[in-house]
Amino acid sequence: MLKARMNPNDISENAYSTPPVITVSALNQAVARTLERTFPLTWIAGEISNFTRAASGHWYFTLKDAGAQVRAVMFRGRAQYAGLTPRDGDKVEVRALVTLYAPRGDYQLTVEAIRRSGVGNLYEAFLALKEKLNAEGVFDSARKRPIPIFAKTIGIVTSPQAAALRDILTALQRRAPHVHIVIYPTSVQGAGAGQKIAQAIATASARAECDVLLVCRGGGSIEDLWSFNEEVVARTIAACEIPVIVGVGHETDFTIADFVADVRAPTPTAAAEMAAAARMDWIATVDVHRQYLTRALHRKLANNAQALDWLTRRLVSPVAYIAHERLKLKGLQNRLMHATVIPAAQARYALSHLRMRLSAQLPDTRAHRMRLVDYTRRMNLRMTTDIAHHRHALNSLSAQLGQLSPQRTLERGYAIVVDQRNEIVRNPRQIKVGQQLAIQLAEGAADVGVASVQTKLGGI
Repeated sequence: MLKARMNPNDISENAYSTPPVITVSALNQAVARTLERTFPLTWIAGEISNFTRAASGHWYFTLKDAGAQVRAVMFRGRAQYAGLTPRDGDKVEVRALVTLYAPRGDYQLTVEAIRRSGVGNLYEAFLALKEKLNAEGVFDSARKRPIPIFAKTIGIVTSPQAAALRDILTALQRRAPHVHIVIYPTSVQGAGAGQKIAQAIATASARAECDVLLVCRGGGSIEDLWSFNEEVVARTIAACEIPVIVGVGHETDFTIADFVADVRAPTPTAAAEMAAAARMDWIATVDVHRQYLTRALHRKLANNAQALDWLTRRLVSPVAYIAHERLKLKGLQNRLMHATVIPAAQARYALSHLRMRLSAQLPDTRAHRMRLVDYTRRMNLRMTTDIAHHRHALNSLSAQLGQLSPQRTLERGYAIVVDQRNEIVRNPRQIKVGQQLAIQLAEGAADVGVASVQTKLGGI
């Protein structure tokens, strides 16, 4: 075998060489970069604890679950757009970057967004229903009706205890105190609220006592506003015979009801302003028109006076002039009919056609309901019969078991003989003279001694 020759100087240098030395700061920065490259922005679920809002506006808290916890920070630039202020114990989901706070060497989460736990599932359900209704044409602008300019009666569907109702009434009192208001009270939050809202809208549509209907509530989280994302509310708004304005939440809140409504208002107060124009504005507008008409009338009178002077000099036959004007009037009547009567008839026909299409789309559940009632009756009858049969069988077996009970045998005059080893004696050959035996009777026991043993008894 050949051995490589080495320079003594090289051996000395290799023997004393050491790995590179880095500082703690460099180490922590390298670990932070590795974490940020390895873990991209991720949604993480947990419970808030130790929440603190610093004077700088940054949020510091701990995100934990049953088995672990991690520190988290949300800087002011992100926190001010969070849409909620978490508290200790809140279940949340955060979209965060995994990193390391280099000065202390603490592993932590840098939070970019936060939402309440389960909001992601609600948003997916919101998008699914929105896509479904949009595909059916429920959101089409062609089916939406204009809001009447001069509404005499305004209906309001909301909770009587809601602050939104007070805002609406205040706005209407300020802008249009002459308008009659009808309130259709309903719950706007909680279990079953969607069905109650739909019933209130259907009641307003059936009564047809309003010119426009407001469906409103104040702001809140996506869970608070979820009743207005239910399909039954959307379809009831679409079927309503009255133009509907929906004002739910704040300007940034959107619900399914907003897309179905004839007009979407950013807030409940804005909905009231859209439903009724300010009376003072109309009065000012009427006054402007009055002044315009007065000036126009004066100009018309002056022009007519000049025309009369001119016509006086060129007087024509009154009969011919009247005939000519009558012909012009007939032409204007025809133009007026084409401009108003015919479009109105076409609109009524289109509305009737849409109603027929809507009626055809509504499912008929009467047959299914009758089948369900029949199945329920048959199931109850079958269960009653089976229970009675099994109870009878159980009683019979209980009686048979009682007949086989050892206690019953003892009550008929028999006895159980047990030797000193507590073994039952079945054969006389197991017994010896003078042996002590225990006899178990129906009512108690006795200890006896054996005087004699007979292997066979006659007459038994």
